[in-house]
Amino acid sequence: MFKIWAKIIKDGKIVKQTVYESVDKFAYSQFFNYLADICEVMDVATPVLLKTHIFNYAKFSTVRFIPRDFAEPVDFDKLVLDNITA
Repeated sequence: MFKIWAKIIKDGKIVKQTVYESVDKFAYSQFFNYLADICEVMDVATPVLLKTHIFNYAKFSTVRFIPRDFAEPVDFDKLVLDNITA
């Protein structure tokens, strides 16, 4: 089981947040699916996922997506995913 805390930040404030939970074991090969599910719940476009994003999440338990990571224009400063598994 794992949990990912996703938050959209605009002007230094959290404007939208959600916690993604799964009873399955976490797999980095499925990270894009987790990201797509989170973005669907938050009603935002899914960003382009690079190896660097996955490495940052693996090493620091957090990853940040900024507007240039999205193919569509977005109206926030960043999308942050944090691992909150105890």
